[in-house]
Amino acid sequence: MKKILILTAFALAGLASAQDTAPADPAMSDSMTMTASDHFNRASELAVQADVAYPAAFYDRTLWKGAVDQAYIASTMSTDRAYGAYLAQLYTKTQWWINAYNAWSNLNDLSDTEKQWASLSAAKLAYIALQRGDKETAMTYVQAGMDWADSQSLQDIMKRLQ
Repeated sequence: MKKILILTAFALAGLASAQDTAPADPAMSDSMTMTASDHFNRASELAVQADVAYPAAFYDRTLWKGAVDQAYIASTMSTDRAYGAYLAQLYTKTQWWINAYNAWSNLNDLSDTEKQWASLSAAKLAYIALQRGDKETAMTYVQAGMDWADSQSLQDIMKRLQ
């Protein structure tokens, strides 16, 4: 038993020292030289892969997380509206409602499709607020959602708030 413990201790010590001196992850060094456009393209590639790989889109799925993270980097590296809009779209698709709502709120001149996505994020947040009994916050989200695009969901929540 002592031999096994000693061997395990040596193996773990060897692994720990290897981790300290290991070269940087090639993906990380590539990330440092990538442009916003590169990150945006990578986000798009990962999103396509994620659509094929998973039956539902959630941020905690590896490919979706990668797509969102790459889109976030692109949007922080550049003021190009397309990067922010794509990030908002990915937040909406992966059902990260508060980030979607905030991302849509930060964009100007939403297209009709973007208004629908923004309204959906507001409706989801209104429903969540309503479920926890916070009618004031729910009403704020309903009003914001209706400013983007009216929907049956928002109307139904509004009825429950009256």
